[in-house]
Amino acid sequence: MKATFPLLVIAAVFAAGCPSAYQRTYDQETARLDAEQQAREQLQEAQRQEARKYVAVVLFAVNSAEIDSAGFHELDWFLDKIRPYSNVYIDVKGYTDSTGSEAHNEPLSNKRAWVVQDYLVSRGVSPDHISASGFAEANPAEPNVSEPGRKQNRRAEVRVR
Repeated sequence: MKATFPLLVIAAVFAAGCPSAYQRTYDQETARLDAEQQAREQLQEAQRQEARKYVAVVLFAVNSAEIDSAGFHELDWFLDKIRPYSNVYIDVKGYTDSTGSEAHNEPLSNKRAWVVQDYLVSRGVSPDHISASGFAEANPAEPNVSEPGRKQNRRAEVRVR
């Protein structure tokens, strides 16, 4: 009977879930990795918030989806500003003024967004981190009642999401 008592105690301790050194190490390592992941996510969110303050606006000529030298300069400035921020996602939104028909303006606004997207990708932005969409004459920056207003509406806006 004396020999079986220690065995019963050991069996009871293991049955009760006495954590082993391995289990404690595993739990500590899991907690450490979870804390590191949370810190990385917080840093990425802080970087996204900081990068959101940078916006580029590329203006286009009437009925055109070609970027001019001022547009390239604007996009290069934007890229320089967001370069320090890893893992940001970019939205490009193309627009038109109100002079064309919806059937004409919708594809033109898409082309404007896509040409800007293509340029950003050619300069190192990951294609997985950028989206481009056209919105025709929706969301005008200025009223479409004058040429200066219409000029401001023929644009592509580039923002960090």
